Amino acid sequence: MIAVHDLAKQYHVGDHVVHALKGVTMAVAAAEFVTIVGPSGSGKSTFMHILGCLDRPTTGRYVLNGRDVSTLPPDELARVRNETIGFVFQGFNLLARTSALENVELPLLYTRQGVVKAAERRDRAMQALEAVGLTDRAEHHPNQLSGGQQQRVAIARALVTQPSLLLADEPTGNLDSTTSHEVMEIFARLASDRGITIVVITHERDIAAYGSRTVDFKDGLVVTDRTNDALRSSALSVSSVALD
Repeated sequence: MIAVHDLAKQYHVGDHVVHALKGVTMAVAAAEFVTIVGPSGSGKSTFMHILGCLDRPTTGRYVLNGRDVSTLPPDELARVRNETIGFVFQGFNLLARTSALENVELPLLYTRQGVVKAAERRDRAMQALEAVGLTDRAEHHPNQLSGGQQQRVAIARALVTQPSLLLADEPTGNLDSTTSHEVMEIFARLASDRGITIVVITHERDIAAYGSRTVDFKDGLVVTDRTNDALRSSALSVSSVALD
């Protein structure tokens, strides 16, 4: 699904050049659930922005689902984001004056796949809410939902366009530990049951353990890349005890 080769990103800050990424090479298979960890300034957020086609690499290649998107013009990058990628952020970014259902429907108003009729929008939004266990909150507004429920609405909104890649930047950063584990279980289920490729940035090791694989960034480089079956089993056991 994802293949990056010798990816580098530089920013100019006055007379200084900041090397955010210094030659990252890695691949993510279809339906794989990868977590990325690293300290502030490690390059993980820059890497996520490039994966999401929100930024371009200075040098190197980024191949997404068989297509080199490294040098696409802005309108083509927008098409890739619209048709292929779903985003989940630390802040839920829900519209306060609209219901959960209407928030989830919103991306379908801007799809490049053609006009989506109102009845189909509602059906697809309800299906997305069902995937995160929130059909009974469809008509609730964000201020009537807990933080965890709001993040689940945000996940449903990311799912409604049926993306093949889901990117999440610190999705549990505003949640308590129990709710964080519930959200990560949703991501794990989406990868295993729906075959969606998922990449999550987090600074918490117990959250990172939910991925089938964890990649550590430091100083713009990948320093470790390992599978986490044992760690993930441990995290799930802790979560089950907390939920009980």
